[in-house]
Amino acid sequence: MSDDKIRVLVAKPGLDGHDRGAKVVSRALRDAGFEVIYTGLHQSAEQIVETAIQEDVDHIGLSILSGAHMTLVPRVVDLLRENKAEDISLSIGGIIPDEDKEALNKIGIDGVFGPGTDTKDIIAFIKKKVGK
Repeated sequence: MSDDKIRVLVAKPGLDGHDRGAKVVSRALRDAGFEVIYTGLHQSAEQIVETAIQEDVDHIGLSILSGAHMTLVPRVVDLLRENKAEDISLSIGGIIPDEDKEALNKIGIDGVFGPGTDTKDIIAFIKKKVGK
């Protein structure tokens, strides 16, 4: 394993049971040379942050289609802060209403990717955010 590789955790928090998009993004990131850890479905915020810290990831990509993003994402941000892991950048993908994007930006989520986003845009965003 090369230290130069960007390590990304792709996680599906909450009760959302649809993971096709997360798997497509995970595959695109792997194909772009990233090291990807995919947690699978139904992860709690605590599980996501614990895995991110244990795996020493550079970035967390959350995939949420359930509509619970305004509850789940702030919890992940809070847990990263509590665990002194704020250096792990965070993005979210899924069905996110425009009116929620500003609130997510205010808590530190720069990358909000909706359905149909080109995976090249996600890759470029993470590379820029991580700086590797």
